[in-house]
Amino acid sequence: MTNLHPDLARIILSEGEIQERVKALAAQISSDYANAERVYLIGILKGAFIFLADLCRHLTIPHVVDFMSVSSYGKSGVVSGAVRLMLDLRDPIQNEHVIIVEDIVDKGHTLNYLYHTLQGRSPTSLRTCTLLQKKRDKLDVPIDYLGFMIPDVWVVGYGLDYADKHRTLPFVAELKREVSGIS
Repeated sequence: MTNLHPDLARIILSEGEIQERVKALAAQISSDYANAERVYLIGILKGAFIFLADLCRHLTIPHVVDFMSVSSYGKSGVVSGAVRLMLDLRDPIQNEHVIIVEDIVDKGHTLNYLYHTLQGRSPTSLRTCTLLQKKRDKLDVPIDYLGFMIPDVWVVGYGLDYADKHRTLPFVAELKREVSGIS
């Protein structure tokens, strides 16, 4: 049994469960794009970097990686709903097979913004891949490759953080409500 940090309520997904699912997602993507010249993977910083690194290592198809960074948080760390582009791609994605790689989809505002922004750049295809999705109502953007559905709780680990803490844990854990300030 892992001794959990006092900020954490419980482990939701173990390292083994995550790695097994990441391999399965990579196999599905490799199969779906077996005939493509290459796939352009766009990792959304900072949260998706660990997931994207592991996913790439298991792909058997040609691929390139780039990153974008967006912000949907206001000055006080509260989610504002408005999304701002902080870091854009280095190269154009016109005529590329593109997959947006996200750590988590909560309400879907960020993914919706990214999806429609990138769709306007004329990729050959545009799909989405997220490790986690919170159980919510219908989203405006399809999730083509989904790791896990999780409860509507604040989670950390495997790229996800709270106030820049717990990002490098090898598992996904629920943050205690009293730490996150969510009622």
